[in-house]
Amino acid sequence: MNLAVKLMQKFKDRDTQNKLKGYRDKAELIRKRNLEAWDDQRLKAESLRLKKEAKSGAPLDELLVDAYALVCEAAKRKLGLQPYDVQIMAAIALHERFVIEQHTGEGKTLSAVMPAYLNALTGEGVHVLTFNDYLANRDAEWMGPIYRFLGLTVKSVQAGMSLSEKREAYAADITYVTAKEAGFDYLRDTITLSEADTVHRPFHYVIVDEADSLLLDEARVPLVIAGEPDSSGNDVIRFADVTRQLEQDKYYDFDEFKRNVYLNEAGAAKAEALLGCGNLYESHNSHLLSSLNCALYAETLLKKDVDYIVRDGKIELIDEYTGRVAENRHLPEGLQAALAAKEGLHSKVGGKILGTITLQHFISLYPKICGMTATAYASAMEFKEIYALQVVQIPPNRPNIRIDHPHRIYTHKEAKLKALVQEISSVHATGRPILIGTSSVEESDMLAKALAVADVPCHILNAKNDAEEAEVIAKAGEIGAVTVSTNMAGRGVDIRIGGGNPTQAEVVAKLGGLYVIGTHVHESVRIDDQLRGRSGRQGDPGASVFFVSLEDELLLRFGIDKAIRAHRQDETLEDPVLRSKIAHIQRVIMGQNFDIQELNRYSDMVEEQRRILYEERLAILKGKKLMSPLEQRVRLFYIDKFWADHLAYVSYLREGIHLESLVSGNPIDEFHAQITQAYEQIPAKVNSESANMLVRLGGSNDPAEWEEFGLKSPTSTRTYIINDQYIQNMRSSWTAMTVFAFGIRKILRPIFKLSKF
Repeated sequence: MNLAVKLMQKFKDRDTQNKLKGYRDKAELIRKRNLEAWDDQRLKAESLRLKKEAKSGAPLDELLVDAYALVCEAAKRKLGLQPYDVQIMAAIALHERFVIEQHTGEGKTLSAVMPAYLNALTGEGVHVLTFNDYLANRDAEWMGPIYRFLGLTVKSVQAGMSLSEKREAYAADITYVTAKEAGFDYLRDTITLSEADTVHRPFHYVIVDEADSLLLDEARVPLVIAGEPDSSGNDVIRFADVTRQLEQDKYYDFDEFKRNVYLNEAGAAKAEALLGCGNLYESHNSHLLSSLNCALYAETLLKKDVDYIVRDGKIELIDEYTGRVAENRHLPEGLQAALAAKEGLHSKVGGKILGTITLQHFISLYPKICGMTATAYASAMEFKEIYALQVVQIPPNRPNIRIDHPHRIYTHKEAKLKALVQEISSVHATGRPILIGTSSVEESDMLAKALAVADVPCHILNAKNDAEEAEVIAKAGEIGAVTVSTNMAGRGVDIRIGGGNPTQAEVVAKLGGLYVIGTHVHESVRIDDQLRGRSGRQGDPGASVFFVSLEDELLLRFGIDKAIRAHRQDETLEDPVLRSKIAHIQRVIMGQNFDIQELNRYSDMVEEQRRILYEERLAILKGKKLMSPLEQRVRLFYIDKFWADHLAYVSYLREGIHLESLVSGNPIDEFHAQITQAYEQIPAKVNSESANMLVRLGGSNDPAEWEEFGLKSPTSTRTYIINDQYIQNMRSSWTAMTVFAFGIRKILRPIFKLSKF
């Protein structure tokens, strides 16, 4: 078996080398098309010629060498940038629809300009999906002079733009926009009653920046458009009060990984007495049990300054991958309200969901997809399975000379903290800049306090002061800088040694470059690699090391503390087997998270239905079906109404479908059968209600009268992201209904001799 794996790897390596050789040869051809002697007018005329060729149907592959040579010359003239050969190679791979792995500091932004320009020549539009609004605006402004010099238009989309501004931005040849904003705009388009109110045009070619984050980490994140919510009542406060009267172990238990919490028999009895509701597990009390479980989960498993912060009187969730505040993100409705009640805040809940799409399904709407990131290779299998995308590793312009030290492992957290402070103090004394990546806001604040006691000044970068990120990161490579950060320092940033000052940079280089310290290992090796990658950019010296304790959450979850029976000590554990066990855990979790794609089958089925219905809706909206303006308005209104009703039913069904396992059913098959049956009823409902409304309106051509009968878009909508990780695969793999099912199973187990979960 090992021989087969080795042979396969050898074949893959040979294939990669052949591919890279082909890219090098083509990059050389592009270099030989030396356009330095051409004046500006001749360059612009050449761009016009390429545009005409592309629009007349010439294959873009045949125009690539001329187009890329033009971009290289334009970049040199307008920005003073001369693309490296490796950047041109990356640009070729992007056009060929690969995900490229290009290390930090290697110039992905400029690499993307070449394929963006080439694919925009057809006039069909190119989207560059970025990580945040700041990067979308920065990159459009920075690279804009190249596109405009060559006769193409470029815009960025920002949250809060007017309808006309967005329409203009999406009409540009190249549009820089965050994946989420583009997705929200698509959802808004799907519920508009007039084509004039849509902003997107048909999708064509997309370049996804930070591809592993957007295409994998956040792939299952549902984007939602909903009506305006109502304020939650006193019920959630009541459940929060009940929860605080329940003691751990006596009234509730956790699962072995502390991902879920559930009432035990004594807890159910206590809750029933406090609520005065009778048997909690009777069907008519399911809403009470659901609310109570949400309150219990919020109270015991959601930690302030780890999972969320409270700022300006609002709950703000923290993205576990970046450590940043997850803007416009909510937990599933009941859990969000319970969390607000826990913190004594009012929450707005409700608001009928009018449309939803996951990022994965949204990006899949583009016929041509490619992506770029510094950490893609570790997830090559996921890219291939989910998007049919292959990964190509682009060699660096200068060899990476960063030293990645083995993990330093301690028996307990106190020893780890003590060693961390000692290491940071001694390195800081030399003047070498240090970046420390922590696991949470709470840990970053705690470490900063410990460093203050040790007289080590530091900058803190976490979700509480994320607005200062650019300023803090700009100084992180300066002499003597100590930056304590959450994972937010791992995305979309470029730390220059010496802070960009050549004299300082020389001194820092002699000290060994930026020293990166991780205070824990993450579930995903990619996240660790992102932190490491802040150091050693463009051949700079640098080093990285991770400090780990057997009491870290990840190791406790897998029982490493029990498997390694080490005496409590302050010194490191020098055990190579232990390091390999940690690497094994990370591989296992990556495999588990990949297996969770099975859960996508729930959203895949709904998305398939949405696409069929939306195709019908779009044909009506664009006037492709013969009908009067009145009939058009009526049919669009009822399609939207019954689709929203269908989504509500799907949500209800999705929460309770786990009960199928109690009767040995297959939840996914049963879910599929029930939503198919419900979906097949939509056309008849639309036809029936439309016919009735047309009779009532009597052929009126007055839009004001249509609105009097309720045929109008919602007066206001809101868009948000559901933090679905709590339902699917992170801290909670059970919904409230799953816990309900668990409770019923506990009751039925002795009667029907059911096996344990």
